[in-house]
Amino acid sequence: MQRSATPVSVPRNTKQYKAQISKMLPSIIRSSPSLGDFKTLSEHLEQTPETFYGGKPVLYYHATGAKAWIPRSQLGHLPFFPADFSSAPTAPESSTLDESSEETVEQKVDIFVDSRNLTIFCSAAESGLSVPYPLVSIHAIKTLGSGENKFPSLYLQLELSDGGATDDDFETIDLTIIPSTNATMALTVIGNTDQSPTEVSRLFSAITDCSNLNPDSDDGSSDDDGDRIIFEDGPEVVEGCSGVYMGAGNGDLPPPMPGSGGWITSENVSEFFDEDGNWIGGEGVSGELGDGAGVIHSRDDDEEMANGANGHDEATDTKRPRTDL
Repeated sequence: MQRSATPVSVPRNTKQYKAQISKMLPSIIRSSPSLGDFKTLSEHLEQTPETFYGGKPVLYYHATGAKAWIPRSQLGHLPFFPADFSSAPTAPESSTLDESSEETVEQKVDIFVDSRNLTIFCSAAESGLSVPYPLVSIHAIKTLGSGENKFPSLYLQLELSDGGATDDDFETIDLTIIPSTNATMALTVIGNTDQSPTEVSRLFSAITDCSNLNPDSDDGSSDDDGDRIIFEDGPEVVEGCSGVYMGAGNGDLPPPMPGSGGWITSENVSEFFDEDGNWIGGEGVSGELGDGAGVIHSRDDDEEMANGANGHDEATDTKRPRTDL
């Protein structure tokens, strides 16, 4: 498989990723979307939206008559590829398949790439699928064939859930899209720097832009886990508030940090500090304070320590002179 673009993948975070995906299922549709259901990209770019929530999704790409290929072994997992489907790939792209290729079937579909979902509809099967972008785990430009017999296509890997949260409940579908050369509408998409883009590159760029608008909420969390300390059954940090922790379910304080000896509250503060604010310690506190803890320095002591800091007894001319107000 030769790819002319770097695959775009969605990071996975085991149980958290699967729990999120189980709540983000694709929708089976029985009628084709209407262009009136969408807001055109040009209209979206020319005016400030009245609201960033709700409203019509923005249509980044639409084409009819595209060819969709999947391996015969994956029939029955998509509504427009029933288990008994047997239509073979058609020319000219079918010439790239040989005896060593996995047996493949073909269906004609319409493509809708909008700011919320990737929708594929098949008029012949009177069914389609609307897929949230986090379920498109990989999309990449793929070249079918070699030499003079080459055809560009778009490879999609879809991760569909059967409703569970185990590995066996997730189906990976390999879908190849070959856009028609006479697409009904090809829109200029954000971030496309190709001066004369092909139909496949337009489709790829549209999916890339819309995927960026719908990032995985757990994106990068698996990488972050290796750079921080994780305490089992420890305090839970409030998201977006560094140093703020979730309380207990009964309204009490959150669990103390391991080794801290507990929380200091208005009720037990006298066990830790005297009336002058000096640390006196308390029962249940593990560890000892370091050298110098609790020592009060006068102004003259501080200046004397500063003049002889790090073993240098002599003063330098660069010090600011003391000024008494």
